[in-house]
Amino acid sequence: MFGDLFEEDFSFISNNHCGKGKKSKPRDSEPPAPRDFTKLSGIKNQGGTCYLNSLLQTLLFTPEFREALFSLGPEELGTLDDSSKPDAKVRIIPLQLQRLFAQLLLLDQQAASTTDLTESFGWNSHEEMRQHDVQELNRILFSALETSLVGTSGHDLINRLYHGIVVNQIVCKECKNISERQEDFLDLTVAVKGVTGLEEALWNMYVEEEYFENENLYRCGACDKLVEASKSAKLRKLPPFLTVSLLRFNFDFEKCERYKETSCYTFPIQINLRPFCEQTEMDDSEYMYELFSVIIHKGGCYGGHYHVYIRDVDELGNWQLQEEEDRLIEDKALRDIENAKEIENPLAVLKGILAEEESKQIPVDQLGQKLLEEKGVSWNKKYRKQYGPLRKYLQNHPQIFQFSPDENKVGLKEKHKLPFKSDSQGQDFQSSPQKNDVQWNSEKNPTRLRDGSAGCHWFDLNDSKVQPIKEKDIEKQFQGKESAYMLFYRKSELKRPPEARGNPRYQIPEHLLNEMNAANTELQKKRAECDSANNGIDLHLHLSSCYKFHNGALHPSLTWKESVVDLTIDRRKTLGDLRQSVFQMLESWEGDMILSVAKSLPAGLHLYQILDGDELTLDGIGLADGADLFVWNGKEVGGTKVMTGPDHEPVVINVLRLAEYNEGGKGQHFTESQHVFSCSTKVADLHTALAPSGGIILKNGSGLDKEAKNWEVFREEDMKETVKSVGLTDGCSVLILDSHDQSFVNVSSGNLTAFTYDISWLQVKNFCRTDGDEKHIKITATIETVMSDIKRKAIRELQLEEELANDSCLRPISGNGKLLSP
Repeated sequence: MFGDLFEEDFSFISNNHCGKGKKSKPRDSEPPAPRDFTKLSGIKNQGGTCYLNSLLQTLLFTPEFREALFSLGPEELGTLDDSSKPDAKVRIIPLQLQRLFAQLLLLDQQAASTTDLTESFGWNSHEEMRQHDVQELNRILFSALETSLVGTSGHDLINRLYHGIVVNQIVCKECKNISERQEDFLDLTVAVKGVTGLEEALWNMYVEEEYFENENLYRCGACDKLVEASKSAKLRKLPPFLTVSLLRFNFDFEKCERYKETSCYTFPIQINLRPFCEQTEMDDSEYMYELFSVIIHKGGCYGGHYHVYIRDVDELGNWQLQEEEDRLIEDKALRDIENAKEIENPLAVLKGILAEEESKQIPVDQLGQKLLEEKGVSWNKKYRKQYGPLRKYLQNHPQIFQFSPDENKVGLKEKHKLPFKSDSQGQDFQSSPQKNDVQWNSEKNPTRLRDGSAGCHWFDLNDSKVQPIKEKDIEKQFQGKESAYMLFYRKSELKRPPEARGNPRYQIPEHLLNEMNAANTELQKKRAECDSANNGIDLHLHLSSCYKFHNGALHPSLTWKESVVDLTIDRRKTLGDLRQSVFQMLESWEGDMILSVAKSLPAGLHLYQILDGDELTLDGIGLADGADLFVWNGKEVGGTKVMTGPDHEPVVINVLRLAEYNEGGKGQHFTESQHVFSCSTKVADLHTALAPSGGIILKNGSGLDKEAKNWEVFREEDMKETVKSVGLTDGCSVLILDSHDQSFVNVSSGNLTAFTYDISWLQVKNFCRTDGDEKHIKITATIETVMSDIKRKAIRELQLEEELANDSCLRPISGNGKLLSP
């Protein structure tokens, strides 16, 4: 299931598991994001490795484990640089684990990658995408580490920290002979179904006895016969770190299917294991454990997601936001007490109250109520938040006060109270749990965790995401589809050295410190480069001295390269910074300097708004990468006043006219030229500039498509509109028709009716003149043109008397110049 996790074989000879024969994976072009405000690093999910990430974070935040791992130097483990050498003894798994831990502690990135570690396992991409069970991985990873560390000073690392012993005993009722069998464990697997919490499950396993009686008898080896006997189990040796696996997944034999147990299952922050141990005479500290990690499974029995709640024992992360909130609540509660009635000598008052209770432990809130009543302060709901400060006060005097395992109740220690029948822990082991003041029925009395003001530095590590949580948030994982799956406890007596607090560099080997320092330097360099690339914008500065204004737009008087200066600047800088940079580049500039946004249009360069507000950032005023800026005095260029803004944009219009006879190529009936007009030009002015007297203008909204059906005549009412308002933009075409060509237009519809046929040019000679001066004109016509229209056009163009219209006729001329019949 876990690939080659064991295949770091007993010879310890590296077979270069780290990517041998594999193509290197593509690296992201941008450096990883830095850590967020928590100052802790997450772990990237490779596709289905959330269970691995949760376990690795738990091991990292087990300081004794990581420091023991870091204590193994290159002389014992070898180096990763030698992993490709055929005969090098390189223990790759612990080396990659060391390196990953160093990255998680020191490398300034939001999430570390486990790719190198999983490759050292021998996993392929299929294994990385496949989700496994975290409880199984825990055992297999420990086994792989033990195998890899054989022959080193860390050979007993796992046993030293996690190994415990359970002893199973069968006691003969007749001869009292005890038959026992020891079992080693690295983690305890406890039932979830049918029990309400961890304490009850442990009670069933290590306090309750099983009896052999009636037909179910035990064969005693000493008596050599079947006898009545009792069977029990006890914890003989407790490890420094106790791992508890919860049996959330079960099999329904009636339905023949697996299912997840989602009922409420409580577990305490602190637990006293004395009732479950074989030896009970040691000091309390030997039995007290504190919860520091909860691996959580969200989903069903066939899939889901893992994340982990972890207590940051060394306070490496930043939990300040949550801490500050709780501190304010706590301070307010203390002020409420002080304002109500000052309590003098609270220690003596508290001891007196608890002494009256004789053997009983009482709830902390009840003690708070009695404390206020003692000083004449009436109990009110607003004092409920006093539990936090009161609890802390009691915890600061451990030599006097003793808490119950769940810390909800408190009493006096033995030497501070009157003698009574049983101690504060209720250690009458032959009694049922309910008789020992321990409530196992969580539905009636659920296990309460310490309030949010105690036990700070809890974090939710969910793959790449890390966020602070309150300790009371753990209660949400007691039940449901998202619930606790593995619990990790550490002995309360394990104290951390002061120099380890808030110091992620503590006990990390020098070579790893150097590697992480170099990696952080490289990361800072890449982030600076990336920041510059992401925020740097290239601006093109067009200098007015290199431009001239003609035909409605600006044009370079030199080459483009000589007329434009490129400038790269950070978009977060201000307009004032930009102006200063331009002044420094153009040392010879005199007078006012105005920066205008420019845009290259088909007609040429056009200017828009003037940039104003030197305190504004370039990003704030909307300057984008590649923007064009025109540097000028804001008035004129080369002595010519320049109109700016969108209302004066120059528009390039294609102007078409009917071609003369033999003008243009075969089948081409138009001549074409380009003219530039301001978009604010009136259509009437356009008509005056382009059309002769009596001519008309037609527009074609489809650009260069000269199909007759797409042409529309500008009517009289259009003359007051502007070029922009009638929809003429760059590339639009207008057709100019002289007065004698207007027969092609259907005036009633305003549409062009010709040009779908071939146009002919007819030469008309005037034979009506008496002065002998023959005048020739050309008339356009198609096969659909009627003769009367040709005659009328000819008389108009020849400027003949109107009376000749009825007395004249059109006669064809033969090839030899002879007039033919009309």
